[in-house]
Parts: sequence; C-alpha cells; structure tokens
Amino acid sequence: MLGVSRAIAYAPLVTSHSSNDGPDPATPSMPEAASRSGAAAGPGSADTAWREEELAGNVHQRGDKPEKVRRMFAAIAGSYDLNNRVHSFWQDQRWRRFAVKVAKVGPTDEVLDVACGTGDLTRAFAKARPKRVLGVDFTTEMLDIARARRVRDEQSGSAPAIITSYAEGDATKLAFADGSFDVLSIAFGIRNVGEPAKALAEFFRVLRPGGRLIILEFDKPGFAPIRVLSEFYTSRVMPITATLISRDRSGAYKYLPRSVSTFLDREQLAQGVRTAGFGEVQQWPLSFGVCVCTRGVKPARS
Repeated sequence: MLGVSRAIAYAPLVTSHSSNDGPDPATPSMPEAASRSGAAAGPGSADTAWREEELAGNVHQRGDKPEKVRRMFAAIAGSYDLNNRVHSFWQDQRWRRFAVKVAKVGPTDEVLDVACGTGDLTRAFAKARPKRVLGVDFTTEMLDIARARRVRDEQSGSAPAIITSYAEGDATKLAFADGSFDVLSIAFGIRNVGEPAKALAEFFRVLRPGGRLIILEFDKPGFAPIRVLSEFYTSRVMPITATLISRDRSGAYKYLPRSVSTFLDREQLAQGVRTAGFGEVQQWPLSFGVCVCTRGVKPARS
C-alpha cells in the first residue's frame, strides 16, 4: 500500500516569529510577524477556502491561491501531523529522513527549511547537527505548533532545539541576504507557492556557492497498477477520511488531489530547477514514485 501514500498533506508555504524563537546573533534578521487576527481556525471552522467550482479548474492559475492556501492550512493545523502519518502509512517521516541524507549536511552548514509547517523536516535536519536550522512558513497556526514542539524538545532533550528557530516568511520574497545558507529544503510546499519559478530563483539567491536545494514533492507512479491505486485513494478515499479526522470545512483535502494532478511532473520540476541556475540535478523516486526527491547544487564561483 505504499503506492497510496501520496495522501500526505502538503507543507504550507512559509510563518511567524515568536518571542520563544528570537534570532541568535548569527541569524539573518526577519520582519516581525504581523499581529495575529483572532484565534486560529480550528476543527469545525466554517471558513471555506476552496469551493467545488474553484477546484474544477487549475488551482495553480488562480491569483488568490496564496491566501486560499494560507486559510486552508490555518484550518487544518491541529490535525495536520496526524493526517500526514495516517494517510501516508508513516512513510512521510521516511521521505524526510531521505531528504536529510541526500542534503549531505555538515557541522558548519546553515539550513533553511522553507514551507516548514509544523517543523517535521526542520527537526529532522536539526538531528543531523548542522550549525543551525531555520524553518520559515507563512501560516501562523502551523508555526505555533512547530514552536510548541521546539519547547518540548528543549525540555526533554530529544532534539537539538538550541540550533532550531522559526520565522514567518514568503517563499517568493525571502528576507535574507544573498548566499546566507548551505542547504535549502522545501517539502510538499513548492506546489502551494503562488509563483514556483520565482521561489526557485529566490532559493538560488540565498544559497551559497555549492549549496544544495532539496525538494520533496508528489508525483504520479510510473507503474500503472500502483498509479491507478494511488490516484483512486488520493481522489476518492483520502478526501473523505482526512476530512473526518480533521473535521475540516476549508476544502483542504479536496484541494490536494487537484493540486497534485495539475502541477509539474518530475521532469518539468527538474527543468525548473535547472532554469533557476542549479546544476547536478538528481531525482530519486520514493515509495514506487508516489513521492520524488529532487536535489540541485548551486555552482561554485568560477
């Protein structure tokens, strides 16, 4: 059943800086988060981000996509991790560990995890013991959970929380100087960005020469029986079960299959990475091709 593990949710775009995560002297400054407008939209929220007629077309061509994605993730934040685990059959954690492995993180590396959501990949990178790792996202409710997990990690000593911090940010307008990081990752988030090509250009800009870009994203399995099973599960079964678990009314789990089916395939994504300026582009299909890990390297200065 690994072929159906595409059902994992999709990391949000990129969210806010809290007093618990003040930057250390080596952390590039970021704008303070905007004041929060009321309580998070929890389970049962009637705030519909995606209507049926909107999902009938190509969701990636909508000008209001970023705001809809933000509202959607705010609505499902509380059940996001549970749905990821259940509907990927716990494969999502294995995919993230693979991403950390191919990033080849060293002890002096500085890592930026874009669209970090609740911090799963950020924490996985922290366990590799780089110099520091910063997670950025644009959904406050998701970052609230990431920060709470960081506090628990710090109290229990289960992860090197001291090198981990979180901040609000936009993948297409990263508030960092050129050449600030050695590794930049984005897991299940490039598909949710309003302008993926612009985000890839930003990723190239903030990486140092020799820096590695790591992208985890869904794809269609090449083996026909697995592909049919995966598409049936993702479009028919998962929207019902995930919505029941989350009590979601935003349309998040109807958006998922539409956003996957109308996004770039693995070859197109690889070409987008090359167009942004990256070289040595490699891809690894995971779980029968349900997920693909893409790595690109920023060329060293000549």
